[in-house]
Amino acid sequence: MAKVQWKAGTFIYPIPAVMVSCGTMEKSNIITVAWTGILNTNPAMCYISVRPERYSHNIIKENREFVINLTTQKLAFATDWCGVKTGRDVDKFKEMHLTKQKGYFVNAPLIGESPVSIECRVKDIVPLGSHDMFVAEVLSIDADEKYIDKNGAFDISKCDLIAYANGGYYSLDRKIGRFGFSVQKKKRLK
Repeated sequence: MAKVQWKAGTFIYPIPAVMVSCGTMEKSNIITVAWTGILNTNPAMCYISVRPERYSHNIIKENREFVINLTTQKLAFATDWCGVKTGRDVDKFKEMHLTKQKGYFVNAPLIGESPVSIECRVKDIVPLGSHDMFVAEVLSIDADEKYIDKNGAFDISKCDLIAYANGGYYSLDRKIGRFGFSVQKKKRLK
């Protein structure tokens, strides 16, 4: 099968669709971000990329912290809405009936309805062109206890997470393998 060449662009999909909360408990905002990911393990670091003209950009730049909130199928509408509306004009927490929760390390609120909220402190801001990349250290991962099993493990498969790909939101409906399953030795029956 032959491949057709397209111009260079953003086509590494799927990627997380997350709601990033910023500001303070009193004056906050939510921005939907798809340009996000892990940068390092030790120390745990991640990034978000935000256009400088977005309302949240200056809030994050000034406060040097934010929270990445993973999104679910139930949060899909709010995720999209928070990405197309501006916090200059509306209170996104109020309009989408989202609950502010206090974090352990940052002043930015967590979104209570999110199964996982990741508290981040900005270490560096890298201008890249259309976006600035906020490089951040992960300070805390705050997980909803209903997804933690009796052994203390987080079961992400129960969260109904969503991803973003080429202009659309998609459900991540089932696990198809785990790290190392391709080389795992088969168990012998006794």
